[in-house]
Amino acid sequence: MTAMTRPLLNRRLAEFGTTIFAEMSALAARTGSINLGQGFPDTDGPEEIREAAVRALRDGRGNQYPPGPGVPELRTAIADHQRARYGLEYDPDTEVLVTAGATEAIAAALLALVGPGDEVVALEPYYDSYAACVALAGGTRVPVTLRPHEGRYVLDLDELRAAVTPRTRLLLLNTPHNPTGTVLTRAELTAVAELAVERDLLVVTDEVYEHLVFDGAEHVPIATLPGMRERTVTIGSAGKTYSFTGWKVGWTTASPELTSAVRSAKQYLTYVSSGPFQYAVAEALRLPEAYYDGLRADLQVKRDLLSEGLAQAGFEVYRPRGTYFVTTDIRPLGTGDGFAFCRSLPERAGVVAIPNAVFYDHREAGAPFVRFAFCKRTDVLEEAVSRLKRLGR
Repeated sequence: MTAMTRPLLNRRLAEFGTTIFAEMSALAARTGSINLGQGFPDTDGPEEIREAAVRALRDGRGNQYPPGPGVPELRTAIADHQRARYGLEYDPDTEVLVTAGATEAIAAALLALVGPGDEVVALEPYYDSYAACVALAGGTRVPVTLRPHEGRYVLDLDELRAAVTPRTRLLLLNTPHNPTGTVLTRAELTAVAELAVERDLLVVTDEVYEHLVFDGAEHVPIATLPGMRERTVTIGSAGKTYSFTGWKVGWTTASPELTSAVRSAKQYLTYVSSGPFQYAVAEALRLPEAYYDGLRADLQVKRDLLSEGLAQAGFEVYRPRGTYFVTTDIRPLGTGDGFAFCRSLPERAGVVAIPNAVFYDHREAGAPFVRFAFCKRTDVLEEAVSRLKRLGR
């Protein structure tokens, strides 16, 4: 057989290898370590929602292809959620699209709205699929770096403005922000919105952690701000809020024109997915406020448990105001190489974390930062904290 001279992998994906999550989860399994790397809960969500999925399966709802935009019950529930929470009115038939998780929503939005040569300004560090999706669309990513200041990561609005050029097509936001845990303030988002209107930019905003905010932080959907509803694609997801990450039910809300564009790309990705789970998520979105209050309270206790344990182990800790991740600085432990630190941590302490540098274009800016997930059982976090104390010996 004649050897092929052309690389098999599409050159747009050449810079992307196996994800760090796969590597670190395999390392956790091989070493028997506690996996605080990948962000998924180790317990299921509400029993009544799981039973709703079982009921849908038994009733034959969703066992065959659901409608392309999503089942009507879920699209209506999403629209009701946006209205009740944020005063945002969306037509379930023309302005709501159900996707295979937020990851597909991101991919479909970027493939639909970004063309070759378009620039996409994204907040760095960013969820790893953002970079791959921009590359697949033929766009150019332009990172604007969030930096720690007085215990939280902040957005430099002057740097953001300077990043926008005549080639900029779209701003890609994420708040509450993974991996830093920052929640962009109303003032910050107002400035972003004014820039988007002034420069006639589209905005795609990943809000999957919208219900996971602490210490009285306010989640502000940028679509609620003046001039933004018609230029914003808002992405939501059931996985993080209801602790059923394997169901892969996400969605977008946007104007009819933007929804039509995103759907045009989405229909050639999964086409449809998660049929019976869509009916269950429709019920989940109607859970009483007590559920969300309990979720936040439980996660805040776990955040504090892990944050205090990490500080005692010698890390500098940036206590998050949202998501279920804690970012730490490892330099007080005598190193600034997050990759090497995370690869050695299982042997040293029996715990797995993620090096934040994988979420940066500017790898040096993220080199000393490491992310831990606290969406685990209390006893698991207590054991992890106990193990991490070995680092100080």
